[in-house]
Amino acid sequence: MTHIEHLFPEFSTGTVAVSGVEIPYLMAGSGPPLLLLHGFPQNKAIWHRVAPALTRRFTVVISDLRGYGDASKPAGLPDHSNYSKREMARDQLELMRSLGYGAFSLVGHDRGARVAHRLAADHPHAVTKLMTLDICPTLAMYEQTNMAFATAYWHWFFLIQPAPMPEKLIDADPVFFLTQFMGNRSAGLGPFAPEAWREYLRPMSDAACVHAMCEDYRAAASIDLVHDRADRAAERKLSCPVRVLWGKHGVVARCFQPLEEWRNVANTVSGEAIECGHYIPEEAPEALIAGIESFF
Repeated sequence: MTHIEHLFPEFSTGTVAVSGVEIPYLMAGSGPPLLLLHGFPQNKAIWHRVAPALTRRFTVVISDLRGYGDASKPAGLPDHSNYSKREMARDQLELMRSLGYGAFSLVGHDRGARVAHRLAADHPHAVTKLMTLDICPTLAMYEQTNMAFATAYWHWFFLIQPAPMPEKLIDADPVFFLTQFMGNRSAGLGPFAPEAWREYLRPMSDAACVHAMCEDYRAAASIDLVHDRADRAAERKLSCPVRVLWGKHGVVARCFQPLEEWRNVANTVSGEAIECGHYIPEEAPEALIAGIESFF
C-alpha cells in the first residue's frame, strides 16, 4: 500500500488519461456521484477525515488536480493556458465521464474550488450542485486587493512572478516553504495528520510539481481573469445551486463578503462561516460532513 492508500483503505485507485495528462483518483461508496477537489499546496489527501464518512450516501471520487500530487505536471505554456481553470476543469469533467458520470455534485477547497467554479460555468449540464470552501471568486478577490489581503495572501503575488524565480526559491528548501506557508495560518500545523503531511511534502520534492503550482497561480492572474470577465460581460451566472462555506478565522472572512460575492456570479447561493480557519476539511471535518450531507 502507498501512503495515500493507507489514508483511504476502503477506496479503489485508478488513473485516467484526459486532455493529454494523467489524473489519478480514488473512489468508493454508493449513491449519487460526488467529486472532491483539493487546493494548494495539497492534494487528494486533504479529504482523509471527510471522504470515508461520505461513502455511506455518495459514490465519492477524489482526484488530484493537474500539476498536483500524482497527476501529470506538464511545463507551462507561455500564456499559461494549460493551467487555466478552464483546462483543469476539463480534466475533471473527462475523469467523471470516463467513470460513467455525465452529471455529478462537486465540492472544491481553495484552488479546487476555483476549478469547480469554472467547471460549473463552462459545463452547467454536468454540475448538479456546487459547494465551495473558503474562497470568493478569483476576479472579485483580485479586484478588491488591499493591504490586508496582499499581506495575508502574499503567495498570490509571489507565485505569479516569471519563471524560474519562485520555483528556484521554493526548490531550495521545499520543506521550509511548506511548513512556513501552511503553519502560519490561524490553526498552525496542528490540523494536519502526520501521514497526510507526508503526502503534502512528497510531491514538493519534484521541481515539476513546484513549477506546475506556480503555473496554476500565473494562469489565475492572467487567462483565468479573461474568462471571468467574459462571463461578467455576458451576464452569465452559475445556474446550479451553490453552497458557500468559509472559515470564521480565515482571510476570506476578514477581507471579503463571501455570500455577496458569490451572488454576483451565481443565481442561487446559500452559506455560512464554519468555526475554523482555512483548511476546513482537516480543521472541521464533522461540520463539513454534516454540511455536505445536508446540502447534497
